[in-house]
Amino acid sequence: MTPSMTDSLTHSGKPSTAPDGNLTGHIYDDIQEYDNPTPGWWHAIFVATIVFSIGYLLVWDVSIMGSSISEDWEGDQRAEFARIFGTVGALNHDQQTILAQTQNPQFMAMAKGLFIGNCAACHKRDGGGDVGVNLCDDSYKSVKHVEDLFRIITDGAAGGAMPAWKNRISDNERVVLAAYVASLRGTKPNGGKPPEGEVIAPWPAPSPNPTAPPSPANK
Repeated sequence: MTPSMTDSLTHSGKPSTAPDGNLTGHIYDDIQEYDNPTPGWWHAIFVATIVFSIGYLLVWDVSIMGSSISEDWEGDQRAEFARIFGTVGALNHDQQTILAQTQNPQFMAMAKGLFIGNCAACHKRDGGGDVGVNLCDDSYKSVKHVEDLFRIITDGAAGGAMPAWKNRISDNERVVLAAYVASLRGTKPNGGKPPEGEVIAPWPAPSPNPTAPPSPANK
C-alpha cells in the first residue's frame, strides 16, 4: 500500500470521505486527524454559563439583593413560628408553662431546631456540653428552678460567656427553648462534660399542656 493510499484511509480501513481542506495534517498510527471543531452553539452555551456565574456571584454573594440558603431558612422558620404561636398567643415564662411545653411534641420539635441552630455550637447537639456546660446532668450554674432557664436564655450569664438571646429570638421561642433544655435533663449524651455547679432538686411533674391541641377523645 502506497503512502498516498494510506493517508486516504481511516482507522476502519475504508477510504476517507473528508475533503482535504478538513484534514489537520496530524497523523497517528497511519490515521489522519479530521479537523472537526466544536460547533458554535456549544461555545455560545459555554460563554453563557460564565456570564451567568458572574451575575449569580454578584447578585447572591456580593449585593444586598440576594439571600443565602440559611437566611431563607431562617425567614421561613420565623414565618412558621409566627403561624404556630399565633394559635396559642403569648406564652408565660413561669414554671407551669415551661414544663407544660415539654409535653408538646410539636413545640419540642420546633425547639430542637432552635437549639441545634443556636446552642449546639457551645453545648453540642445532644446537650452534653463543649464550651458550654453539660445540660443533661443534675448540676446547674445559676439555676435553681426551671424558670431560671428562661432567664438565662433571655439575659445571658457568666459575664457574657452565655450570650443573651432576648434580642435575637422571640419570647415564645425562648419559652419553648427553655422547655427543651429542661427536657434534656436525665438524657445520656455521648461523651458529656463532667458536672459543673450545684445539684438541684428534680423538676416538678408537668401539668397537662394548655397549648396542646385537643385529642379526639376530649372533643
